[in-house]
Amino acid sequence: MAAFKHRLIGAGFKAFSLTGLHRMMAPLTRGQGAILTFHRVQPWQERGFAPNRLLEITPDHLDAVLGHVKAQGYRIVPLDEIVPHLAARTRDPVVALTFDDGFRDNVVHALPVLERHAAPFTVFVTSGFADRTARLWWVELEAIVRRLPRLRFTLDGVPRTLPAETPADKDRSFAKLAGLMARRRPGEVDDLMAYLTDGIHPSPSAVVDDLCLSWDEIERLASHPLAAIGCHTATHANLALLDLDALDRELGDARQALEERLGRPVRHLAYPFGGPHAAGAREFAAAAAHGFAAAVTTRPGVLFPGHAARAMALPRISINGLWQDLGALDVLLSGAAFALWNPGRRLSPD
Repeated sequence: MAAFKHRLIGAGFKAFSLTGLHRMMAPLTRGQGAILTFHRVQPWQERGFAPNRLLEITPDHLDAVLGHVKAQGYRIVPLDEIVPHLAARTRDPVVALTFDDGFRDNVVHALPVLERHAAPFTVFVTSGFADRTARLWWVELEAIVRRLPRLRFTLDGVPRTLPAETPADKDRSFAKLAGLMARRRPGEVDDLMAYLTDGIHPSPSAVVDDLCLSWDEIERLASHPLAAIGCHTATHANLALLDLDALDRELGDARQALEERLGRPVRHLAYPFGGPHAAGAREFAAAAAHGFAAAVTTRPGVLFPGHAARAMALPRISINGLWQDLGALDVLLSGAAFALWNPGRRLSPD
């Protein structure tokens, strides 16, 4: 299913590029700009089976993206300026840059590129990654599926097995398990991972320690004149699955930890996973109650003036590692694909 979806999206990009339809639609559909989403930035590494590749881009592609948006007349602005810009209905288009999770490569590989472009950016930090108490289960899962020929686990009391012998098997099984885990509470994810790992993989904290910024590194990054630190919850849980008390702790504990370590307000929130299955009206209301100035989803879209009144549910455009070309970026920034996918509606749904 995931492979089919990727082929469909790729075909859509090709159709827009061949027809130029997105360029014709752009004056009506591109709005006032966009918030771009990044995760990992690192040099290309050939590793065959790589289902998390969509979360990775190269430093060269980041450099190309920033150069291109500026050449197209966009101003790169801090996330703090987005809602006032929308409320003012200013005509010049803007772009804000956001990096989710707090990966160390954001500093090692992305920061030099951002400095060359004098580009402000926000890194959304999961406090549990900084503490080494939360887990990057999707990274662990990729390593497990790559290594094993079959995957045994128990779900809802029922033993199950998924094949992982061929590349196609691995793609399908990873997609199935990732979908299951994204819709499970943290304790349930731990149970599933315990069945799958069975002693063959490093501890979750070792994986996070290898890939994510420490508190000391986050503090140093926060002092950079281009950088802002945002909140990405305490454990990177699917917030929609939590009761109200747990939801409150995910937001409040993470924000408090960040503000105490950094000695400054943390004004913005990114919802983990961020789609309709993970962030809806209840979560938007909770973000507002916690006093965040704005919160970002992963619902795809460009920005319009009406989003100023929907600051707890801002859409973003994911810069996807599977399509590292500027033609795809032009299609996305034009807003044309989103207008055709979501006809008659410019704002993200509740």
